[in-house]
Amino acid sequence: MAGIRDIAEKAGVSLTTVSNVLNKKKNVGSATRQKVLEIAKELGYTHKEQSRFDGKRRTIIVSFSDFDTLYYLDILHGISDYVSKQGYHILICNGDDLAHYSDPDEVCGCIILSSLIQDYQVLAVADKGLPVITLDRELEHPMIKAMIVSNYEGEKQLMKKLVDEGFKTFAFLSGPNTPDNKERYAAFRDVLKDSGIPFNRNDLYEGDWKEKSGVQAARLIMLRDKMPGVLVCANDMMAIGAIRHFQENGIRVPDDISVVGFDDIIISRYLGLTTVSVPDYERGFLAGQALLNILDRNGDYETYRIGARVKWRKTALGNRR
Repeated sequence: MAGIRDIAEKAGVSLTTVSNVLNKKKNVGSATRQKVLEIAKELGYTHKEQSRFDGKRRTIIVSFSDFDTLYYLDILHGISDYVSKQGYHILICNGDDLAHYSDPDEVCGCIILSSLIQDYQVLAVADKGLPVITLDRELEHPMIKAMIVSNYEGEKQLMKKLVDEGFKTFAFLSGPNTPDNKERYAAFRDVLKDSGIPFNRNDLYEGDWKEKSGVQAARLIMLRDKMPGVLVCANDMMAIGAIRHFQENGIRVPDDISVVGFDDIIISRYLGLTTVSVPDYERGFLAGQALLNILDRNGDYETYRIGARVKWRKTALGNRR
């Protein structure tokens, strides 16, 4: 099925112009409007009018990477609390099923937080005329609104505090090659550079967001002649895996090595993990609200940035190496 990107390319206009024409906005000239409508008809494109009150499509897709991590629970809870009170239903799927379920005749919008979904797959959903809220990336498309965490600023706050506390040696456990991870690593490197603290590439470890990769990083760190003062993990699940393996092998956290994370998932609070706190319940609630506002024609597609703050707990106190 042709999408609005196909129409824009053939008409020689922007995606925004096509969207404005299809949504009957008055800020497009009559000649351009006519051209876009003719091409849409020629390509067999049927625009699905979005309205909260049409009584037909009241199902929202929520697409995650996987379902074996605590990270998503608060976000999903927030989404559900808002949209269910408005009479909407949630269909949860992974990236592989997104194309199958994103039928404009069946669903009315989509919220995406999935590093496994490629940009072109997200754009394909938006090309169908479905409004999309992305929680993990910014994409240029008139039907996509990004609601993303200020990863760089949050990680920068954490790193500056660690440096101010007197830590001198650092290792970084990276997540997958996602925008979130890139921003967190960039802040990590920038603070070290600005503070005159050297960083050796041997102190960069690769993970996949999951606890097991934290365990593997801890194993490798324990093989070193001298462990770093702080292991900075790009998310909490990897930090928890590293802490568990250190403690199981007699390495004291934080006396022998400090460990910090990012996200502030529920279990982190009980473990006393120093981390960057992202208000995930509120993040999900706001995503649901933003999507329904768009469906109700009271919303916009401007990028919305969500603040993050450091939660300073016991896993980063005790040593200053």
